[in-house]
Amino acid sequence: MITPGTPLDTSRFTLDTSGVSGFFGGDEAISAMATVHIYKGRRWLGWYNTPGSYQIARQYGRIAKSTFFKGFFPGVRTSPAELFEFDGWQGPRFQAVGSGTIMDSTGHLASILMKQCASTVGVLIPGRNGPGIGVTIVKLDTVPPKMVHPERITTYSPLFAIIPIAASLAACIASGVYKDWISFSLILWGILSNGISCLVIGSGILHFTHHEPALGSPPGDGILGSGKEFAILQGDEGAINSITTGHFSLEFPFDDECIGYCSILLTIQFIAQLFIIPQGSLFGQIMFISCLGVSWVYNSCLSAFDKEKIQQRILLVEILKKPSLKRFTLTTRTSAVVFALCVLSPEDPSKILDAYLPNDTKVWKKWKETVLQRLRRGEELHFKEEDWDLSGYTAAERDLLYTLYDDARAAYDGFKSVNSRVTPATKP
Repeated sequence: MITPGTPLDTSRFTLDTSGVSGFFGGDEAISAMATVHIYKGRRWLGWYNTPGSYQIARQYGRIAKSTFFKGFFPGVRTSPAELFEFDGWQGPRFQAVGSGTIMDSTGHLASILMKQCASTVGVLIPGRNGPGIGVTIVKLDTVPPKMVHPERITTYSPLFAIIPIAASLAACIASGVYKDWISFSLILWGILSNGISCLVIGSGILHFTHHEPALGSPPGDGILGSGKEFAILQGDEGAINSITTGHFSLEFPFDDECIGYCSILLTIQFIAQLFIIPQGSLFGQIMFISCLGVSWVYNSCLSAFDKEKIQQRILLVEILKKPSLKRFTLTTRTSAVVFALCVLSPEDPSKILDAYLPNDTKVWKKWKETVLQRLRRGEELHFKEEDWDLSGYTAAERDLLYTLYDDARAAYDGFKSVNSRVTPATKP
């Protein structure tokens, strides 16, 4: 029987070892591996030879906490949820108007919500020229259970995975047909290493949990945010807690050392491909790099999906059941805070004013005193000349007082224009 010759038998060209091992980066591979908990069926579709195996091993090997694996994969041990970017972001400040709860910083889910609010199309409330402050009214009508298991989404089509899988299998078979068993073995090792790793790492189950409030807790309404973006949260204390204290976590049905062994498998793959693939034929090397190229394109496509948007969808659709988000843009911070007071109607609006407008000069104190007095009496925030043309104030101070009163009026009129009726706070 005549053995077929390799198409490039007569070529004296050989691929450089460093070029073979470092032609493709690993960032896309890490990002692609992070999708195994998001897309339905993704964990079963990792049977292809992928670049960046060492980067994947180094990233996710830190999940294993035993001393043995700490030596192989040094670094700070973090939770699986943080490694897969389901947790770890710091959210903005939150202050409740009923319970008095004040949180200088919140967590990952609050950060996700604020980004969603900032991207929502808003209605401009007219006022004087200013930097523009976004205020989003978020009405939370659903209190999620203490623990929720979000469904994996189907946006990603499993059919696309056929392309890298077919390319890797074709390269493996072609290398075997032309008796390049080195390339055949290493491509097959890459297919099995990545497939097993996807299967094991993808077995993690995504959980959402939050603290249940005490019985009889008042409504959790409050203001989330600072700077140029605020969210007014309205709803039951349990619904608010899901934003301010809720978090995602990943739980695996086995010991974390299983992921450590997968990381070692990927590391061995990298070392073997680095040193042994140059010993194969030129044809086998080309087959090896070709399947890596197809896999790199596929990983890049998976990385292109916005995982932040996906987490927003999980939070707002599956957990909070599509809360109402209405965003308004106020021209100044003063107007934004007064607008929030009109929406929330707190029993003690002074706490909100002092927290978000801490100015304590003579003019600001007078302005706060007048605004608070009218809010408590349920009066309109419309002002006359005698409110700012006061004795004992300089012309500049009167001008500033007029400007601040006009900001309050703009916020009040804006609130009236977007609501059927005004419900300012009344004196308790």
